[in-house]
Amino acid sequence: MTVPRRERDTYTPESLLAVAVTVFNERGYDGTSMEHLSRAAGISKSSIYHHVAGKEELLRRAVSRALDGLFGILEEQSAREGRAVARLEYVTRRTVEVLMAELPYVTLLLRVRGNTATERWAMERRREFDQEVAELLKAAVADGDLRADVDVRLATRLLFGMINSMVEWYRPEGHRHSHERAEVVDTVVRMAFDGLRTGG
Repeated sequence: MTVPRRERDTYTPESLLAVAVTVFNERGYDGTSMEHLSRAAGISKSSIYHHVAGKEELLRRAVSRALDGLFGILEEQSAREGRAVARLEYVTRRTVEVLMAELPYVTLLLRVRGNTATERWAMERRREFDQEVAELLKAAVADGDLRADVDVRLATRLLFGMINSMVEWYRPEGHRHSHERAEVVDTVVRMAFDGLRTGG
């Protein structure tokens, strides 16, 4: 992919990051060199170094964008107030929405393997987010709103397994309209909570 000259002149850190995330997701982070990024962006390696220290800084910026989106959910009012089950359902819904809105960045976050300091940091932050959700699930079980016969850790893994699998099949171009995106969100939440809620 080569960028025309007029576009090269207007390259920004944000547009460079978008290219880098695409290449990381296609080739894998370990399989991506600065040469690959330079070719994909249509700019010289020295131009990239003008914006960032190297590819690991691009990785950190990319996974930070995904993590900021996820952790931001936990600060929203509906995630902090009310019954645990309502908060859990809200966090689940918003997690799906963030995944859909930031698909390339969340995809990269879910694919990091822990081979660099940045990857290990990202994996630890992901675990922290998962733990926050697990605590909400545990509280909802204690309140009697979710089934007590399902292991909390297993339920948390299954919940995230279902949500995270979306990076493999969800394509924004297939859901251009807001009502189509809302239908995806509603279906994921319904599938998750129909199996977790207590009867009555």
